[in-house]
Amino acid sequence: MSQIFAITNQKGGVGKTTTAVNLPASLVAMKRKVLVVDLDPQGNATMGSGIDKNDLALSAYDVLTGKCDCEEAIVKTEHSGYDLLPANGDLTAAEVELLEMKMKEHRLQYALAEVKQRYDYIFIDCPPSLNMLTVNALTAANFTFIPMQCEYYALEGLAALLETIGQIQKVVNPNLKIGGLLRTMYDPRNTLTNDVSDQLKAHFGDQLYSAVIPRNVRLAEAPSFGLPALQFDKSSRGAMAYLALAGEFIRRNEGELADTSLIKEHEKIKIIG
Repeated sequence: MSQIFAITNQKGGVGKTTTAVNLPASLVAMKRKVLVVDLDPQGNATMGSGIDKNDLALSAYDVLTGKCDCEEAIVKTEHSGYDLLPANGDLTAAEVELLEMKMKEHRLQYALAEVKQRYDYIFIDCPPSLNMLTVNALTAANFTFIPMQCEYYALEGLAALLETIGQIQKVVNPNLKIGGLLRTMYDPRNTLTNDVSDQLKAHFGDQLYSAVIPRNVRLAEAPSFGLPALQFDKSSRGAMAYLALAGEFIRRNEGELADTSLIKEHEKIKIIG
């Protein structure tokens, strides 16, 4: 059965879209069938997958507003290997239009129901804010996947995000769980990085992935070529890190995921702060 992950963090610049492109590409390399849903009006996951966001016949906007079925808008990525529901600036209009629609929080959930059985995993790249698009992603998802930097402000942002997830769980998606936290832009030479990492290990235990994503020039360059790091430079530290993450991801999700209550996780963040 397909598992749906919302890759989310209300703080921008934490490696969310980088993860939304590179983790799926690495899973495809391990023979998994993957769909990536770009739900960010910036369309960065679309461009990073080698699809021109300015030349889309159909997009996530058309799906959310009922102008087409999900299957019609999905495109094949040439190099990445996964399927993509692309996005561009039209999604900004969808945020407004959704407010007037019935069952507005469930539009993405209903759309993905048509196609999800084709895939082992579906990843939703969320915008770096709490809006109706993010609510749709969290309503459709089984799990959240949270990339974060090891810095003080990231801890504050994580506390806010967990509170948001808790509200979504109470109101529209009681089955939503935290699927894991990922340390990105990781520099072990930095004292603060190590301090925050130790706190995350202590308070989140198994929910924190062992794999870490380092700061890496080749990883940063790959999106400008419309390629995941694995296709851009498979020997780079960034590509190897995402392969390691994919291996750990499969071990976790094709067994059992930890099921810890969101309320307890929110309390843990309070302790960290």
